Amino acid sequence: MTVEITVGEKIRQIREMKKVSIEELAERCGMEIGMVQKIEQDKNIPSLAPLIKIARALGVRLGTFLDDSNSFGPVVVRSGEHHKGARFTSQSSEAREHLNFFSLAYDKAGRNMEPFIVEIEPGLQSDYMLSSHEGEEFIYVLDGEIEINYGKETYTLSKGDSIYLDSIVLHNVHAANKNSARILAVVYAPF
Repeated sequence: MTVEITVGEKIRQIREMKKVSIEELAERCGMEIGMVQKIEQDKNIPSLAPLIKIARALGVRLGTFLDDSNSFGPVVVRSGEHHKGARFTSQSSEAREHLNFFSLAYDKAGRNMEPFIVEIEPGLQSDYMLSSHEGEEFIYVLDGEIEINYGKETYTLSKGDSIYLDSIVLHNVHAANKNSARILAVVYAPF
């Protein structure tokens, strides 16, 4: 039987291995201690931006929290074999909209990009939290329709549409029209 380690547990393990206190990690990330504690205890489903900040503060790739990175050669992922890596939210922790990330490079060690299939569940609110992080994102809509708040602009994308954006600009990706959507997302966050 395989025991799956959660994102929060991996963060805690890496933090402790590097002998970084939770207070020091929170300070390095510019986050409240309580927020970091909730993430480590899996009581708060974070958005991607805080995870990137935590990864940078700990000196690891974002993918370190999502996988075990075994292979240095190419990694082939067959249809239907996506590895479920993590679940994030695009709203406050009380919100009902979530993003389910399925890694397309789960076993690839030393990668600089994070490719995912992302299932976006619709939310009941419209108060989406904008976030930013260093890097770039490429998004291609596979099914449904999504809305992207990017700076002061809003973009609606349908099946077959794509967008390439700078992640440093405040942004949010969520389902449009209260329907689920599915996207291919490739995130590059410089280490």
